[in-house]
Formats: sequence, structure tokens, C-alpha cells
Amino acid sequence: MVNSAQVRTDLGDGAGVVDLCEAALDEPSAVVPKIHVMAMQQQAHGASLLHDRAEVDRLIGEAERLLPRVDDDLPWGNACRRTPGYLEVQRATCYGRLGLGAEASDLWSQVLAVVPTTARRDRGVYMARHATAAATAREPEQAVEIARDVAVIAVETGSARMRRELATLERAMRPWQDAPVGRDLTEALAPVTEGS
Repeated sequence: MVNSAQVRTDLGDGAGVVDLCEAALDEPSAVVPKIHVMAMQQQAHGASLLHDRAEVDRLIGEAERLLPRVDDDLPWGNACRRTPGYLEVQRATCYGRLGLGAEASDLWSQVLAVVPTTARRDRGVYMARHATAAATAREPEQAVEIARDVAVIAVETGSARMRRELATLERAMRPWQDAPVGRDLTEALAPVTEGS
């Protein structure tokens, strides 16, 4: 059900995400802590699609309290344990979706401070989301500065996920498309868009 909820998130179906996650958690005693964490963070994404910040914060907070109890050795779903700042990544993504640019940008700065440079694909995706948050916060120069570094990583890794995030950034930067900063973004992303 959590995997189906992830698909519903990608489709923008907030109500479907929430329904699936609530069903997954219907019998709490029958669900291991890892599934609780996964379902609650995914339900937070559903709440962000429904524009409910309070619910996003509540769900991420509950997931944070459960995270130390995730101790199984199952080979799947371990991102919550191995990814630095995993739940803050989820919160920042939700805040970005909610249009809370300044708050999302602050969270991305914190997350990127702990994500190792060796995690290039994740780091590039997070940086692209950070750039979009900066644009949403009406800081287009900062967005372009971040985008320059993301473009290098996107070309080197060939990451489709990063390219999608950069397309989201381009949409967020539309108010400045005819300004010098908009042209700077086009120039910064040229190596990525030429390779598409």
C-alpha cells in the first residue's frame, strides 16, 4: 500500500495517498516500525498535496519519534536509516510542494550540510529542489547559483530524476524568464537540455 501511495503522490492524488497510508496503518500493532515510518512520511506527502501543512508537520514528527525503533534487517525500505536527514528531506520536499519557499530552502541547506558529496545523485536532486525553493522564495539569483552545480552533476550522472527536478525549477523561474537572471538559468542548464 505504501508503494501504491508513492505512485499516487507522483500522480498528484493527495486524497488517494492519504487513504492508502491510513489503510496501511489501520492495525498499528500488526505493522513493524519501518512500515509506520514509511507510511507516515508518505502520508505527509499526501497532506502536502492537499495543502495541509499542520498535518505534514504532525506526520513527520510522529515518524521522527518512531525512527529509533526501526531495527529490522529486512533488505527493503532502509532509506529511513541510511539516508542522512531522511525525514527532513521529506519535510523539505513537502514544504516545497506547499509553496513555502523560504522554509524549504532553509531545510535544504540543513540537509545538504549532512549529505555526503559521494551521494551525487541524491545530492543533485536535493540541490535542484533547493534551487526551486529559492525561486519560490523569490531568490532567483540563488536559484541560478545552485542550478549551475546541479547541471554539472546531471550531465555527469545522466540522472533522469535530476532532469525532472530541473524542469520543475525552470517552471518556478518563469517570472524571470526574460530578465538577465532568467537568461543565466537558460545558460546554466544548456548542457543538460542539449543532452536531452
